[in-house]
Amino acid sequence: MQTIENKIINRVYGHGRGWAFFKNDFSDIGNEAAIDQALSRLAKRGTIRRVIRGIYDYPKFSKLLTQDLPSDIDQVAQALARKFGWRIQVSENAALNILGLSTQVPGRYMYLSDGKSCSYEVGKQTLYFKKTLIKDVGLKYPESALVVQAIKGLNTKRLNDQQREQIRRYFDEKVGAQILKDTRYTTSWVYDEIKRIFNRVGD
Repeated sequence: MQTIENKIINRVYGHGRGWAFFKNDFSDIGNEAAIDQALSRLAKRGTIRRVIRGIYDYPKFSKLLTQDLPSDIDQVAQALARKFGWRIQVSENAALNILGLSTQVPGRYMYLSDGKSCSYEVGKQTLYFKKTLIKDVGLKYPESALVVQAIKGLNTKRLNDQQREQIRRYFDEKVGAQILKDTRYTTSWVYDEIKRIFNRVGD
């Protein structure tokens, strides 16, 4: 029989490196105290990383730098949204920075939220939530919203090949296929670009 700790780490591995999470993501595995203890032990061993209070991640590792990379801001934002029951939407500028499409070094990543306005220090970056009315964008996956907001933020109706490749490389093939299906009812010119990115139409 698997221990709670093993069940947790198997789920973490299943989501892959970069995933951010909190204890309720494992509420079906055991009671709250046991999950808290297991997460604490895994963090002390370095299997997972404590990002901010109550939020952990399974850090991506750079073979080139031989060290863990900074936390994925979007993953941390999504974990906080699950924790507090917020609906959130990434801002266009934040999406551009997350996907590496902006040359500006961001000091703050902003998300719109139907929760309270607040901020968190994530490593050397600030994650800021601005309380506002969130419109239902009709997207199932946060990765889809990230791509749509980034494309809109580029303020052009046709991306160049370098920009398309930058977005394509950020996601694995499975996630790319999900985005392609999830965004089919978005603005036509945005979806045309998404098709070029993930179907390589027009490359």
